[in-house]
Amino acid sequence: MSPAAAPEPDASPPPARATMAEGLSALTAWHAAWVVATGLSAIAGGLLGWIGGATLFGAALIVLPGLTGLALLKRDGTGERSLVLVVWTLAALAAAMLSGGLSGPLVGYVIMPFVAALALGGPRHGVRLAQAGAVGAGLAALGGQLSALFVGPPESQPMAASISVILAMVAAVLAVRLSWRLRERKLNAAETMTLRVETLLAAQPGLTLVMEPNGKVLAAYGSPPPALDPEALFESGLIAAVHAPDRQLILTAIDRALAGQEGQVQFAPRIALDRRVNLIVRRMEDGEAGPRVIAQAFDATRQFATEIGLEAARAEAEARDSGKTRFLANMSHELRTPLNAVLGFSDIMRQRIFGPLPQKYADYADSIHEAGGHLLDLINDVLDVSKIEAERYELSRETFDAREIVSAAVALVRVTANDKGVFLSSLVPEQALPVDADKRALKQITLNLLSNAIKFTPSGGSVTLTLEVIGPYLELVVSDTGIGIAARDLKRLGRPFEQAGAVEQKVQGTGLGLSLVRALSELHGGRMSLESTLGEGTAVTVRMPVAVAVRAPNPEGGAEVIPFNAGG
Repeated sequence: MSPAAAPEPDASPPPARATMAEGLSALTAWHAAWVVATGLSAIAGGLLGWIGGATLFGAALIVLPGLTGLALLKRDGTGERSLVLVVWTLAALAAAMLSGGLSGPLVGYVIMPFVAALALGGPRHGVRLAQAGAVGAGLAALGGQLSALFVGPPESQPMAASISVILAMVAAVLAVRLSWRLRERKLNAAETMTLRVETLLAAQPGLTLVMEPNGKVLAAYGSPPPALDPEALFESGLIAAVHAPDRQLILTAIDRALAGQEGQVQFAPRIALDRRVNLIVRRMEDGEAGPRVIAQAFDATRQFATEIGLEAARAEAEARDSGKTRFLANMSHELRTPLNAVLGFSDIMRQRIFGPLPQKYADYADSIHEAGGHLLDLINDVLDVSKIEAERYELSRETFDAREIVSAAVALVRVTANDKGVFLSSLVPEQALPVDADKRALKQITLNLLSNAIKFTPSGGSVTLTLEVIGPYLELVVSDTGIGIAARDLKRLGRPFEQAGAVEQKVQGTGLGLSLVRALSELHGGRMSLESTLGEGTAVTVRMPVAVAVRAPNPEGGAEVIPFNAGG
């Protein structure tokens, strides 16, 4: 259970590089020892008369591969080692042919290409060099026998033959030992690295699973969530450990992972439905075994409980807000009914329908009617805002000329503007502006914007209304030369009961005017924007996609036909 990825050849970990360096040092030492041993044996054989002539020359040639092997210290690789093996084969072939082959005094050197291949192969170059060495030894033996066949059998030189066999045997023992030790050290290094990877995987906070596409678990590492038992996963697979309604989610996540995407899902374990587990699934290539799936499972119970708590809190807050909105709507309705009676009776007293009144009482009647009208406007605004927030406000859309509604609103506030000494002007085009909108809403938007502008513009200032159609949009702009709005207050305005400015300015309104304008424009699919400079004035723009395209009338007598002259 250790599916660790193998490192790339050029990215070996430090233990592997140390093993390779140590192996190279031992290999060159083996070649150096061969040079010394064969060189001394050739010199001693020549001085003592054991060998001579061509045999002595062959004994000298067998030293050459050892010297060639020393060059591996400078440059090492598969190609360089193969070249050294070729030198071993040629030297063994020459020695066998010069000494009479398998019956000659240098018979022990015939097998040296295979022995050298064992030493050169090591843990990296292995089987192929050993096979090439065996072929080289066979060529040396065949060449020696052919030489003996054509030249004749060599003289018997048992001492030289014994020395060559002993040297070859010692070299073979050392080569096998060298190759085995390097393989053993590489195996130990690999096992150590595997153990480190497994330890790292086992210490991770979640559970990592290696699975087949059908959910069968092949390996598991790490700390499993409380509701997942690794042993049960090995026996029954992941799908069986998942609550039945969530199994399709797991299969969908696995399919996404096999398609090259990341699959992420949250499920309830079958043995603990009150818990939750987050699963992240990705595709993993496993060589000849084909595509597999690697998954990470984390305990998500705390996160799930937090989300449930937040959802419950949100639902409770929405319920309270909805209750508040319904309460305001109901209370506004209940207050408006008796207030209309107060306004009606005060108006009767103002008009003296039932006879004259003392002047003092007449002034009281005027004050009652004025205060009642202001209170009724406030209640109407609260009622409209409450309906909009409760999503109970329904637009009554119809096609009409926007100029008529806007001009009527301008006429309603003109008296107030004149009384305050504010110059009110309106820029309305001469041609009709047909729109598909709610008449009452458009009038309310215009009245609120004009009332706000006049209210916060000092005597001698001006308020300008501009109305035009730009493409599918009806654009209404109300600008003034009033006190302006500070930049820090612009973002707040447009929300219910939000006001800007000093205390003496805030007492002039309720903070519902712009909020109602914004809400009504958004109900039409539009938006409201504010631009203001403190001490210079404010411009409020409302854009709504309510303009109706007007088709031009057909010309009398039909369309004009223009003849086409092909000749120009």
